[in-house]
Amino acid sequence: MIEIKHLYKSFDGKDVLIDINTVFEDGKTNLIIGQSGSGKTVLMKNVVGLFVPTSGEILYDGRDFVKMTKDEKVRMRREMGMIFQSAALFDSLSVLENVMFPLDMFSNMTLRERTRRAQECLERVNLSGAEMKYPGEISGGMQKRVAIARAIALNPKYLFCDEPNSGLDPKTSLVIDELLHGITQEFGITTIINTHDMNSVMGIGDNIVIICKGRKE
Repeated sequence: MIEIKHLYKSFDGKDVLIDINTVFEDGKTNLIIGQSGSGKTVLMKNVVGLFVPTSGEILYDGRDFVKMTKDEKVRMRREMGMIFQSAALFDSLSVLENVMFPLDMFSNMTLRERTRRAQECLERVNLSGAEMKYPGEISGGMQKRVAIARAIALNPKYLFCDEPNSGLDPKTSLVIDELLHGITQEFGITTIINTHDMNSVMGIGDNIVIICKGRKE
């Protein structure tokens, strides 16, 4: 469980997050919903450690992420998978190599084991046969699925998704929503999704946090 207590974040004296208190439930699809500029992306960046809160606590199963040492935060981040709004794939790497990247960086697997794991993840997102293609050769929806495969390669406990449906048509958005929700249920991952898409809220939201002008509604 991730628990946020009295979280504040300011930039140049301007409050962007104001006394946020909420819980992201284990094994559920947790949605942070709000309009552009509401503070939802700043909230997620605080939770994953890209920003340091002005004050407050971010508790992972009772462990305060804010007060962890640098080494403790590195170990904590290995429990996290991240899907960026733009997919953030490496253009010079094949689909398979993109998914293998975190395995190459952080696992002790052999090359054969890493390849097999990456292929399993691609199969889970229905991209078998696309291993040797490059990001520029596949659609935006397929790129998002590659990003999902890469994010789950290390079997994360927590999965963070920043506007995963951005730039996608409604049909493809539905595919991505159902895929994320299915993976959450199948692997018991605690998933946190930033979105302004009300279809996502109605379709897959197990737990919904609404942010408006830096405050939790």
